[in-house]
Formats: sequence, structure tokens, C-alpha cells
Amino acid sequence: MSRRRFIKNLSLAGAGLAINPLKSAAQPLTLGPSIKDNPLVISTWIHGMEANQGAWSILESGGDSLDAVQKGVAVTENDLNNRSVGLGGRPDRDGHVTLDACIMDHDSRCGSVAFLEDIIHPIDVARAVMEKTPHVMLVGEGAQKWALENGFSKATFDVPVPPVQKDYEEWLIKSEYKTGVNVENHDTIGMLALDASGRMAGACTTSGMAYKIRGRVGDSPIIGAGLFIDGDVGGATATGVGEAMIRTAGCASVVESMRRGASPEEACYDIVQRILKKHPGVNGMQVGFLAMNMQGEYGGYSVYNGFNYALRTKDRNEMVDAKYMRTWG
Repeated sequence: MSRRRFIKNLSLAGAGLAINPLKSAAQPLTLGPSIKDNPLVISTWIHGMEANQGAWSILESGGDSLDAVQKGVAVTENDLNNRSVGLGGRPDRDGHVTLDACIMDHDSRCGSVAFLEDIIHPIDVARAVMEKTPHVMLVGEGAQKWALENGFSKATFDVPVPPVQKDYEEWLIKSEYKTGVNVENHDTIGMLALDASGRMAGACTTSGMAYKIRGRVGDSPIIGAGLFIDGDVGGATATGVGEAMIRTAGCASVVESMRRGASPEEACYDIVQRILKKHPGVNGMQVGFLAMNMQGEYGGYSVYNGFNYALRTKDRNEMVDAKYMRTWG
């Protein structure tokens, strides 16, 4: 779709004029071909730099994007100093570290786990769910039982790890629960990769909000909320207060905006605006989106300043500050 047509459609929608779905179906969008021989990977937050290195070790040798994102986010899961991803993360209010993860490929195959305990790499379990079962998501005790039956092992170290346990015991004195997501509580790593053959995949993994109600699951393991890939269009991933992404099917909405002609940054801006409209009285709620289309264009947008993402290409390896709607303070 041309940029002019995209803007015209938005104007019609804003004026309350319906776009005839039958007419749209009779005139399918013409999407550009996937870029090839120019792999790239993007991921949320500063820990994305190390995660991207893991993914790049596969992409630079012509490897598959699905393998790349799995290996990339596993780097962060394996970092026991990370307090928002993996078993080094902060526990729920009952003292248990619970993990969520999902993975999705170019052809819309996907797998997910939620409320999983004691497994070092939930992203590996998510991919196994995708490849070995007829299901998309396994949760809780059932997910752990299935993982153990299929070659995964429980961690052999104490969870929560000792520094986290100490922090948790101090938190118990007041037991204050805040849902704010800021520089101390990123809550997610989301990654999108495009390989040399022009195929895209994505992964997302987290230990969730610190001191959440036991049983709470955010957007990270939910296909369409925390991650979505469409090999005809592109992909998106998210970070921040997961409830906002779930309520708006955030990442699927970003991809649909790109399908209608928006650039990745414009598509992320659009869903941030929608979230703010749905949450008009909420202050201090950070939400950030990251997107990439099949032509290798990428971008992000967040509610508040401070959201950044790691970029890795053949000639770039750096952090990029996303645009934002509001300023902290």
C-alpha cells in the first residue's frame, strides 16, 4: 500500500467512515519482498547487547532466525545477575520465581510456557512445545512436568538466588506492591531477527513483575500481546506493564498497522496512542514496543522516555533510544 493510501484510510477511519472489507479483500495489498543477505537483530533494553551477540553468532554464518532468537534470549536467561529475566529474577509475593516465554517463526508456528518454575531456559521449553506438541501454551506444574519428561532438568542452585532472597525478605517487611516499570524493573527481553534468507522470527522471555500476585501472567508468553510475527509483514515485541499489551493485543496490532502501510515506528506509535486512550488516568505506566518489517526497517515507541533497544547488523552494534510520548517526573 502507498503511504498516501494509508493516510487516506486513517482519515476515513477517524471521520467514522467504514472501509468496505469486501472491497479491501478484492484489492489485496502489495507487500514488498523480504530483504535478503542483510541479516539484523533487535532486542529490548541494554541486556539486548549481549543477547544480540548470541543471536549474531548464528545470523552472521547464514543461520536460521529461529535458532538465532532462541540462542539470543537464552543468553539473558542464563545471566543470574539479571533481575527481570530467568531464574535470577525477582520472585512473586509468595517468594517463588516464575518464568514466562514464547517463540514464533516466519510461518506463524509458535510455542509458549507460563508460570514455569525451576527451569533455567524457558525459551527452550517454549520451542519444544512448538515442535513436539499440537499445542501453543503449557503452564504451571503441567509445563514443568512436561519439560522434565522431555529432557529438561531442574536448576541445581537455590531459587531465588541469595541476593534476591535477601531483597525479598526486606520487601516482606512492608509488602508494598507497585506495578511501575522503569530502569530498575525492565521485566522482559524481546527479540526480533531477520536472517540472510529473508525469514523472520521472534522470542520473548521474562520472570515478570517483581512481587506480583502468585499466578499472575503478563503479556510475554501470550502470542499477539508480547510477541507476534507474520512472515508476510514483519514482527513486533513489547516490554512494560503486560496488562496494557494484553488488553489491546498490542503486538498483533502493531503488525496489522504495518500490513496497512505504516512504518515500524509509526505502527508502534499507533498502539502507544491507543493504550493511552484506553488508560487515560494512568501515570507511571511504562509500555514500549519494538517492530521490524520484512524490508529490514525497524523502530520503537514508548509511553515514557527511557526505553531503548539494542541493534546489531553487519556494520552496526549499538543502543538506540526509542521515541516517547511522556517524560518521567
